[in-house]
Amino acid sequence: MSTEIIEKLVTAYFTQMQAMNPEGWIENFAEDAVINDPVGNPPKTKEDFQKFFGLLSMVFEKLELSQDHTFIAGNGAAVKWTMRGLGKNGRQGIAEGISVFEINEAGKIQQVSSYWDETAMMAQMKS
Repeated sequence: MSTEIIEKLVTAYFTQMQAMNPEGWIENFAEDAVINDPVGNPPKTKEDFQKFFGLLSMVFEKLELSQDHTFIAGNGAAVKWTMRGLGKNGRQGIAEGISVFEINEAGKIQQVSSYWDETAMMAQMKS
């Protein structure tokens, strides 16, 4: 698979999440895709994705995601990113992390594993 296809798919993942556009985000995934976000939480399957976006929209007024560095190898990519969120309560939070993507032969995201401290981010939003 070309690096251009992988780069486009990964960029769409972040762009659609930042736009809080669940339909545009979900269409990038394989039917049997799995998300570990963050790693250590129970994995989410495609059936859980709408609920995941519902939670995002309940907490965040605005979400900014930057892809700081993208590394592509084989049919996958690792992205070091920064997330800035403005909560519905007016509080701000910032987090950094790394997401590892596995892309299937059909050019869809098969799995995403994200490594970041969700608890620290949410504490910033509450304090």
